[in-house]
Amino acid sequence: MSEDLSRHAYWRANLKLVLWCLALWFIVSFGFGILLAEPLNTIRLGGFKLGFWFAQQGSILVFLGIIFFYAWRMNRLDHRFDVDDDEPVVEPGVDP
Repeated sequence: MSEDLSRHAYWRANLKLVLWCLALWFIVSFGFGILLAEPLNTIRLGGFKLGFWFAQQGSILVFLGIIFFYAWRMNRLDHRFDVDDDEPVVEPGVDP
């Protein structure tokens, strides 16, 4: 029963992390790139309007950041729930 609760807690934490990452990506790509493009276009970044920058490069860079953040957080989550891949490799014929 305890293992089922642990699996359920792990899965719940994983889904929570995925939903937060997707929400951030949606806000940056759709919100800043489309919905808030006009107000952001009054600000310039490197000679380009900020709304244009978010639509073209900003959302891609944020997406790459989210990928690295997700991998880092999942490694911590795996370690917390003791499902990480850091187990020692046992070679055949060698006593541990």
